[in-house]
Amino acid sequence: MSSPSRSSGAAEYDVVVVGAGTAGCYAAATVAEAGYDVCILERKTESEAGHIACGDALKGADAFPEVIPKSRLEPAFTNTDVDHGRFEIPQEDTVLEIPVPGELAVVDRWEYGRQVIAGANDAGVDFHYDTVVQDVIQPNGQVTGVRAMRKGDPKEYAAEVVVDGAGALSILQDKVDFSESTFDTNVTYSQFCSAYREIVHVDEPVEWSDALVFKPTERAAGYLWYFPRTETEINAGLGFQMTEEPMKLVDDLKRDLRERPEFEGARVSDKLGAALPTRRPYDSAVHPGFVAVGDAAGHVNPTTGGGIAGAAYAGKYAGEQTIEAIESGDVSEAALWEYNERVMDHYGARYAALDVYNVLSTAVDVDDLMGLLAAMPGDKLAEALYSGSTDIGLKLKLEALLKSYGHWGTILNLYKTKRRADEVLAHYEQYPSDPRNFPAWQAERDHVMESVYETTGADPKY
Repeated sequence: MSSPSRSSGAAEYDVVVVGAGTAGCYAAATVAEAGYDVCILERKTESEAGHIACGDALKGADAFPEVIPKSRLEPAFTNTDVDHGRFEIPQEDTVLEIPVPGELAVVDRWEYGRQVIAGANDAGVDFHYDTVVQDVIQPNGQVTGVRAMRKGDPKEYAAEVVVDGAGALSILQDKVDFSESTFDTNVTYSQFCSAYREIVHVDEPVEWSDALVFKPTERAAGYLWYFPRTETEINAGLGFQMTEEPMKLVDDLKRDLRERPEFEGARVSDKLGAALPTRRPYDSAVHPGFVAVGDAAGHVNPTTGGGIAGAAYAGKYAGEQTIEAIESGDVSEAALWEYNERVMDHYGARYAALDVYNVLSTAVDVDDLMGLLAAMPGDKLAEALYSGSTDIGLKLKLEALLKSYGHWGTILNLYKTKRRADEVLAHYEQYPSDPRNFPAWQAERDHVMESVYETTGADPKY
């Protein structure tokens, strides 16, 4: 491999990571622990870094990559007593208690962000705060660095590999010329949602401090959440598609807060918003000298918005593949490809199947969907939300059928959609091990998705 083009005065690293979030920090820590020079470029100040809008719920807290020890993260765990989801369905005057598999916790997200940064620092990562990346350096197809403004001064960073951890709708992906690689450019605003949250303090403990509370919004497809950091400190927020009017939906949250007696006299300490993907993972997130991780590659459960654990593992896999590529002297797309495979094998296939239900939700009446959910057994809903598939025995099918009288058309649609989701899952489990086989895999996937749109009656999402 030829050496990257080095500009006069450029800071030189083996790997440059853009963004000090979960995925970026785990990628950087993995590379640094192996003895390579790695720098994280973060647009925020050092005091603000790690402060992002998030629901604060952490699933799989017992199984994070070890490069940043769990003991480093535990100071941010404020509620480890949560063990289930609580779905409020006003249309049916019903509350569903849904078990959540695996270890669950609610965290102080800003403290968590600080601890992840500290963990990467412990591993030997350099941090450049107040650094806004504006462009990539790409002389001959391969990305060899980035251009940025650091504290108002122009700065160039040269690297063997650039890791994009800059979050949803990353500006880097607007700057890279992907015409000679398979990197997924089929990305639009309609595949993302906006999230807004407030940290709310109440005087008396809430009765549901052991649950993650979800509730559908009144105006459009979306949901409200109430996640208890403690018995008296609640992360209250909502997520909604980018196509919806944000202020009207935020009004839904404020109205619901006013109408809930447990929030009478509540105080708000922090308000923040962000974008996150509610789509399948990127088909491919590698390009010569470039890897995207976490939100920047669609590594979020599209039905729940959960993305912390997936981002951590994406960072680990990207870091390990980057090390292997650098050591072989080859940072081509083919040399980085195994990163795609590991993501798809771990959770990407499951997330792609779950996205089928997001597609369905755009084509069915919200009241019908809520009525159907109210008729389903809680453990089966949990399976559907987290595994991408579920199986319901004959007895439960009959019970659900009786409870859901009036929603049978939706049931039939959901049953057919489940079969399409299973087909998507099976196809993603056959993700190619060589980029040369990728076009054929992608063409077959698109054929499967045509069946999804035909079954659901939804407009194409991709």
